[in-house]
Amino acid sequence: MIEFKLDPKSGSPFYRQIIDQIKYGIAAGNLKTGEQLPTVRSLAVDLKVNLNTVAKAYKELEIQNVLATQQGTGTFISNLKIEIPTAEKQNKLQEICSEFASIAFSYGFSVDDIIQQLQKLKIR
Repeated sequence: MIEFKLDPKSGSPFYRQIIDQIKYGIAAGNLKTGEQLPTVRSLAVDLKVNLNTVAKAYKELEIQNVLATQQGTGTFISNLKIEIPTAEKQNKLQEICSEFASIAFSYGFSVDDIIQQLQKLKIR
């Protein structure tokens, strides 16, 4: 399961952020076929957003056959394989890095400081 995080400063609507996180989670292998997602209500409470925001994201993903909702049981990841195009991945990484660098530089960190810290991280 992935941990959903919304960024009000991103300029992207919350429902779009939820959709992107689910798609990227599937593409990265962090969400597996048949895995159950949180209910609309529980995810809305966790993210402190309106129920309709989560419902809209789930509905759009259902239309795209990314999710399958079974009445009374929940919402599950379908067996649709998702591959994020290289250009889209590169754009997303550039967006993340630009925001990250802007914040780090505003605190006075240098590029070397940032590189050293990133190398210390043990992600995958």
